[in-house]
Amino acid sequence: MNLTNKLCIVTGAAGGIGEAIARAYAAAGARGVVVSDLPAARERLEAVARDIGGLAVLADVSREADVKALIAAAEAKYGPVDVFFSNAGIARHGHEDASDADWDLSWRVHVMSHVFAARALVPGMLARGSGYLLNTASAAGLLASMGSAPYGVTKHAAVALAEHLSIQYGERGIKVSVLCPQAVDTNMYRGTGTTAAGLDGIMKPSDVADIVVAAMAAERFLILTHPVVSEYMGRKNGNIDRWLGGMRRLLRKTMDAGGKLGG
Repeated sequence: MNLTNKLCIVTGAAGGIGEAIARAYAAAGARGVVVSDLPAARERLEAVARDIGGLAVLADVSREADVKALIAAAEAKYGPVDVFFSNAGIARHGHEDASDADWDLSWRVHVMSHVFAARALVPGMLARGSGYLLNTASAAGLLASMGSAPYGVTKHAAVALAEHLSIQYGERGIKVSVLCPQAVDTNMYRGTGTTAAGLDGIMKPSDVADIVVAAMAAERFLILTHPVVSEYMGRKNGNIDRWLGGMRRLLRKTMDAGGKLGG
């Protein structure tokens, strides 16, 4: 997709990957960039919007009403939505014993927020014969998250949802991509204090934004920030038992070293 003269919405845009993508969309000539985040991030979100000449809309993407209101505000100012980058994410630790509240919130932010956006946007995109849905999942959604079951499981579901949307609508004008980063230097990553997720290097959000814009131009489904993830996927798919054994060894090594595990 050529981003020139397109209307783009970016969630989780008060910092990190979302902010970097919003800035990249504006630099690429989008006719409008609508940035969204939680009310607690109002000041930072409004600063991003001012910098890029965009619109800031507060929303909690775990609520369908908020996603609908976000899209309505964008359309009221700029017209039909061309690109929806469903990027907001959270980090919750724990395994099967994580609280029901953490499981539920992870599910709603990492999966249902993408569902809510698709419900609202697919009919119009089909009618126009064009549109782009981009969801942020994680390399953990392709591989594993050793430190958080709620994170890893819901990110796997986010990848599966993106695959489903691509199959259903890819030949009807709607392009779909899923961003699966490893470690990126964001507040969420720094807040987890993780070590395992950064073994292959920690990327800058601006570099991730460049990768995303290039991938969208090529309309590539799977967007990786760290190419080595493809190699890991090959190992996993080629011999799952061997791969699981390797992951258990990595888990033991990391824990023995006193490190923390990341998404």
